[in-house]
Amino acid sequence: MTDSAATEDDDSWFREGAMAAWPICFGYIPIGLALGVLGNQAGLPVWAVTMMSIMVFAGSAQFICVAMLTAGASLWAILFTTFVVNLRHFLMSSAVAVYLSGLQRLLLSFFAYGITDESFAVNMARFRTGNWDFKRALTVNQLSNMAWILSTTCGALLGQFIPRGAFGTDYALTAMFLALLLFQLHNITFFLTGFAALLIATLWYLFIPGDSYILGASVSAATIGYFFKRYQDRHK
Repeated sequence: MTDSAATEDDDSWFREGAMAAWPICFGYIPIGLALGVLGNQAGLPVWAVTMMSIMVFAGSAQFICVAMLTAGASLWAILFTTFVVNLRHFLMSSAVAVYLSGLQRLLLSFFAYGITDESFAVNMARFRTGNWDFKRALTVNQLSNMAWILSTTCGALLGQFIPRGAFGTDYALTAMFLALLLFQLHNITFFLTGFAALLIATLWYLFIPGDSYILGASVSAATIGYFFKRYQDRHK
């Protein structure tokens, strides 16, 4: 192999990782800006919004944290809620770990830090094709991470100049979850689970005091979806 060919091969991992990451980065910009604006309007200084993005890097959890801060929730309630919301990261990390066997724990920890719903989906799709590795996947994670941190920081800087609720920023969290839900409706099992969550959450909110309807509906709907999937598998 010539030196020029070796250099091209050495650089290809970053180029391919960046090509896979750019749609995620582009999608993070409006959501990150909205989060930064909402965080600033909730009373968080710019540095706090930036540090939250660096330390948490989980859009849904950060939106929920900002919403709960605005509602005056306690620190322990925020910590518990965001912990439950992010439990899915254990499952995503376990699924990706199959393709990263043999790596040092420090590298695995660094990789796990950058996993989000979007980067997980992109990397898993490419890992399954067989032409993907740790460097390419890590590039996807960290470029997405950089785009998210910059977007939320810029949003926080702009937040002081944007009136509360302008440009639909107060609807950003709802819109994001609706978009994530629509992309998950692959078949009847997913549709049934989503509909069950909607129905249970609504009834729970109307008839059971407190704010446990989100957690209760999530667990109940996931259980219904699990048993429905087992029923389908047995009757194929």
